Parts: sequence; C-alpha cells; structure tokens
Amino acid sequence: MTKRIAIIVQRYGEEVNGGAELHARWLAEQLTSLAEVHAITTCAIDYTTWADEYPAGDSVLNGVIVHRFPVDQARKWGDSQRKTGHLLLREHSLFEEMTWMKEQGPYSSALLAFIQESAAVFDAFIFFTYLYATTYFGLPLVAEKAILVPTAHDEPFLYMPLFRSLFHLPRLIAFNTEPERELVQRVTGNGRVQSTIAGIGINVPDNPSATAFRNQFGITDPFLLYVGRIHPAKNVAELIDDFLAFRQVYDQPLKLVLAGKSHIDLPQHPDIVPIGFVSEQEKFNAIQAAEVVLMPSKYESLSMIVLEAWLMGKPVLVNGRCQVLRYQCQQSNGGLYYNTTTEFIATLQKLLQSPNLRAQLGEQGRKFTQARYHWNVILSKYQTILNNI
Repeated sequence: MTKRIAIIVQRYGEEVNGGAELHARWLAEQLTSLAEVHAITTCAIDYTTWADEYPAGDSVLNGVIVHRFPVDQARKWGDSQRKTGHLLLREHSLFEEMTWMKEQGPYSSALLAFIQESAAVFDAFIFFTYLYATTYFGLPLVAEKAILVPTAHDEPFLYMPLFRSLFHLPRLIAFNTEPERELVQRVTGNGRVQSTIAGIGINVPDNPSATAFRNQFGITDPFLLYVGRIHPAKNVAELIDDFLAFRQVYDQPLKLVLAGKSHIDLPQHPDIVPIGFVSEQEKFNAIQAAEVVLMPSKYESLSMIVLEAWLMGKPVLVNGRCQVLRYQCQQSNGGLYYNTTTEFIATLQKLLQSPNLRAQLGEQGRKFTQARYHWNVILSKYQTILNNI
C-alpha cells in the first residue's frame, strides 16, 4: 500500500523565498518517489505579513498535492517586531509567550482543523521549522506520527520555555547537522527523543552559464556573491561594511552582488549590485560566474547556498561565529571563515589572489557535498525514517 505523507510548512510555492520553505518543497518533490505526498500550508507568500496571496484550496505542484488555507489574521511587521523585542527583553509569563506565538503566526484555524481531521489519513506528518504557529499548534495534534525538521540555530527564541515542550513531542526529529542536534538537546533536554541527521539534497539545473549571467545583468568585473534574504537577521549589513572595508584596503576591480529580496536600505555604491529575487537557473548562473560565495549569517542550521556553491566547485567564505557554517567548512575543507572585519579582509584577499586555492577548496567542497547531500543519500535516510514510523 502506498504511504501518504503530509509536509506542513508556513509557506509553499515556487514564488516563496526562504531556506526552510525551499527545503520543504524540494523534499516534498523528491519524496514523491517513495509515497503520495501532500503539502499543508497557508495562502501566504510574504512572511512579514502572512497576507493571503495564493488562492485557498487544493492544487498540484510538481507532483505534490498542495492544500492551502487562509490565515486568520495578517500581521503588521513593525508592531510584531516591537512586541517580540519587548517579550525577549523583559520577564514574562508562559501565557504571554503563547499569545505571542499565535500573533507570530501564521495562524490558520482551517489548516489546524485539517491536520486534526486527517490524523488517520496520513502515515507521517513532517513539520518544518519549530518557530512558527503551523508547527507549534499543529504538531501536538498528531505527535505520534510527527517528524520535526526544526531548522534550529542559536537564537533567543530557542530558549523560550514554550518551545521546550514542543521538542519533546515528535516521534522523531530530523536535524540538518550534528551541531544543530547538540544545540537543541543541550537547550531543551530532549535527548530521549529519537533523532537522526537527515539534511537535504541539492537540485542543480542543467548547464549553468556564467556568460548568461554576466550578459543578463551587465556585470563584467570579478564579483563576490550573496544569495538569500537581504535582512538584518542574515547579517547582510555587516557583510556590506566588511566589503567596503576591504575595498578601502585593496583597490582592485571587484563587486558584491546581492541576490534576493531586500528588507534593508542598501548604500548607493557602484561596487554593490543588488539584483533582486532570481530564479533557480539565474542563481546557479550567478554561482558559476562568481569568484567566491559569501554567507555572513550568524544563525544557520544548514546553509543551502553553501552546498550549492560547493556542488558548482566554488569556494565559500562564511561567518565563523556561526557554529554550523564553521563546522561545514572544517568538515569539507571547502571554504574559509572569519570572525572579524580584519579576518574578512585577510581571508578574502588570500582567496582572490590564488586561483589554485579557490579551485582546490571548491573541489573539496564538491566531493563533500556529493557524498553527504546527494538526493540518493537523503532519500535513503527518509526511507528508513518512514519505515520506522
């Protein structure tokens, strides 16, 4: 009998820009080779408002049956951020945390009712990311069949008491890396809960073209590449400052290309090139053309852009204050890391002045990623998980 799997995630679709959401969609599409896969999600595209943009109802996307439900109430980003700041900076009750969780959203009573009514229909429910209401309120409804992919990192939210019980409920937790598992078990004391390191496979389009990227965006100089949300949470402002500091020390043709939706004011500088949200093909074209791929975030459970860069044989330069990114570089020998602006300048210049070093790091990263993050490896792990459940 064909298994039925439900993947629950706050946003789902090809228009959605977010690491956890992309992880969920790619996994859902790959799991169609093992089971009948359903995605249970909201109608939202923008995580800052959770406004309904997709039509509610059922559809099929790349072999996955998608069930979309309206959000009960959109949120105002500024008000939400202020409330979150106040909550984290002062003493408060568990009731206040639970009220905040509902407002954090996306809260969809129709989605939660569907999960509860479907408890007997699905063999497993895979919940993505611990931080949002779809997981916090949905997972307890089907805990005996629940797999949690927490995408957790060392951030203030993880230490909130309301999440501690959540991490004790799932049948199994699928972590992205060993440092993520060690962190969660240390903070929540949930070592008795069955867990595994699953990770994700990477999809690479056919024939990425550096020439196509340069022609499309009119970029002729060598460039560094950042891909992702251009947001304070990703530490992009510090990356820009570090890059400008580098340009003051080394006066050489070099640009910083920022691919992704911007949530901050960017400086008007000829060497800083924001290109907005890009397609998968355009992203890999950009990686192919870049000298080095950058990841400045201090909070990651697994960096997909780092793995994508390595599959393309490109070196990375990452923030060493993020334990997971530092761990990935140490395990793979596929990149360098920095902790200060001075270290950023020194390590970047070391990479730029040595094509052989860039090629060596990129090749080591490629071998590491192929061995650990090929879809055959990931699907074998999920086959075992599903058999056990």
